[in-house]
Amino acid sequence: MHVVLLPFGSAGDVFPFLWLGRHLKAQGHQVTLVVACVFEEIARQAGLEVLPMGTQEEFDQLIADPRVWQLYQGTKLVFETAGAKTPEIFAALEAMVHSAKPPDLLMAACTVFGARLIREKYHIPLVSVHVQPTVMISAHEPPVLFPGMEHMRRLPLWLRRWLVHLPNPADRFAGPAVHATCSKHHISPPKSLWWDWADSPDGVLALFPEWFAPAQPDWPANLLVWDFPLEDIAQERPLNPEVTQFLAAGEKPIVFTPGSANIQARRFFQVALETVTAMKKRAIFATRQRDQLPPDLPENVLAVEYVPFSTLIPQAAAFVHHGGIGTLSQGFAAGVPQLIMAMAHDQPDNAYRLKKLGAGLGLTPRTFTPGNVQAALHHLLTQPSYLAAAQRCQTHMQRRPSIPQLLDWIAARKFLPSKS
Repeated sequence: MHVVLLPFGSAGDVFPFLWLGRHLKAQGHQVTLVVACVFEEIARQAGLEVLPMGTQEEFDQLIADPRVWQLYQGTKLVFETAGAKTPEIFAALEAMVHSAKPPDLLMAACTVFGARLIREKYHIPLVSVHVQPTVMISAHEPPVLFPGMEHMRRLPLWLRRWLVHLPNPADRFAGPAVHATCSKHHISPPKSLWWDWADSPDGVLALFPEWFAPAQPDWPANLLVWDFPLEDIAQERPLNPEVTQFLAAGEKPIVFTPGSANIQARRFFQVALETVTAMKKRAIFATRQRDQLPPDLPENVLAVEYVPFSTLIPQAAAFVHHGGIGTLSQGFAAGVPQLIMAMAHDQPDNAYRLKKLGAGLGLTPRTFTPGNVQAALHHLLTQPSYLAAAQRCQTHMQRRPSIPQLLDWIAARKFLPSKS
């Protein structure tokens, strides 16, 4: 069958779909990845057919917007962008529907609203793919969208049910653009963009394990909970000699990264440098934007533009990062303690879950200071409980479910009626 994959976001959102594409293609399916143009080369190197969307300038403008890493404002920006992209996505998919090889199945992030419009108009089955538990809004276990929200779980269930169904950012910020597209193409719009369209009736795939986020009674019934994909294009980007030589030259380093799309991390790296200098530790700073690094880094710090975490982090003493789900899962797979500086989006919830597992600690951008980071890293490196918890998570990661079972479930979605 022809499967069309539609992620939305940065590398942590795109790589899980790249992983799906690799496995679907290996099983003999035709796979097309509809993705931001900045990921076109990576996808082609992985052997996938690619339909690039947007421009490099658009992507650069989005990640340069200071709101993208702010609580609430970042969510607002994401949904506004997702809404604005709906007509473009719909048009690209509609052209594909009328091509010589139309899609048999769509698999999309819940923010790719154009995919849901195509499902409604042409009845092509759609699987909603959730790569982080924050999008699985539950009254039984509300996501921690900002620090302190975990206390909401102490409230009575009836009150939590009422609170989670209050007006949401998807309806408020993406709704107008999506409704306009629905009207233009004579598609009945949802009453609520989030509650009616976030989970497809044809199937929902959660790419995270139950030990990280246990299934809740109010999650969709047609749900398959899987595991972290752990895709980081290591097949195409092995460790370079510079990194290998640095790792061999001394004790295990502390690895710092603010996220692949973060170009506003000067303070993050300045704090990191002051911390490892005070602790007399070796470190690796990973960022695509070297101009945000402090000048004249000392010999005990190596800067790299990109390095596959699946091969690097197992050789690290600790992992300090922003809390993106893909980065977090690589830390689990490596079995190392982690420190998260959560800024926005799913990051506060991921940090909460990490701390609950005992495998790491979390700070906010405001509390991410040299003194606090040094104290947190001292705990992670000297208290055995953190390493033991990290290694328990690593053991969970090694008990991965069968890929053929997942592929069979995906293939069965093609035959579902999707007129509901």
